[in-house]
Amino acid sequence: MVQGRQLTPVDILRIRELIAGNPDWSRRRLSEVLCAEWEWRNGNGQVKDMAARSLLVKLHARGVIQLPPRRQVPSNRMVCRRPSRHEWDTTPVTGILQNLVPLQVREVSTDATARIQFAAALSEYHYLGYRGTVGENLQYMVTDKTGRLLACLLFGSAAWKCRPRDQFIGWLPEQRACNLHLLTNNTRFLILPFVRIPHLASWILGRVLRRLSADWQKKYGHAILLVETFVERERFAGTSYRASNWIQLGATTGRSRQDRRHTLRVPVKDVYLYPLDPGFREELSA
Repeated sequence: MVQGRQLTPVDILRIRELIAGNPDWSRRRLSEVLCAEWEWRNGNGQVKDMAARSLLVKLHARGVIQLPPRRQVPSNRMVCRRPSRHEWDTTPVTGILQNLVPLQVREVSTDATARIQFAAALSEYHYLGYRGTVGENLQYMVTDKTGRLLACLLFGSAAWKCRPRDQFIGWLPEQRACNLHLLTNNTRFLILPFVRIPHLASWILGRVLRRLSADWQKKYGHAILLVETFVERERFAGTSYRASNWIQLGATTGRSRQDRRHTLRVPVKDVYLYPLDPGFREELSA
């Protein structure tokens, strides 16, 4: 299983034939041809060209195939572009939630102008920063009735492995490989530091979760059944997630996915899940 696709020896042989028979082709051309031959598309019918390119790079890294050299430095937004600085209104926002309404919650991943402000806020104020995102994702901005930004939420790819989550679902590794795209991870949740409104965080989570699966269906052609997040326990208590009825399962082991020698320690994070479909176990284990 590579990039969510089960490859057969025949598939590997075909990739090698394309490379050997077309030495002038770029990596992009190879990925486009593979997508066409495999009819590899997402739920909305869009060609999964980036997934095919990632698949080829992974096979190359494992020594399974030999790709032609890159023709140019990849235009990776996370590496090549830093979000521009933004002038913020830092006047404190205090009081009670009722005084802020109506609030607007917008999904802005296809809005180029809003994404600039979204990226700037996460880059400047989130403790993990922000260098961009790849793969399927949704980006939400919460603004008050004057249009002032209050909060940002980012949902992206779920973790490949997470023992407490995988035990809770009860799926097999093969089922996880096929159905992981039906999960998403709340990778960033930021309320701007000058916004101090009790219960705002749980209100935002509730509003976003009620629309998340429908928004994902609209953009990518498939629903989301389960949402996960990891809360660094030395920094946060996870209060807003618990108040929004997320399920706390346990904690990570404190090792990075890059820790092949079991020597690299990273902060322990509590694992929280929120089911969006009551039949998630049956569907994810199918």
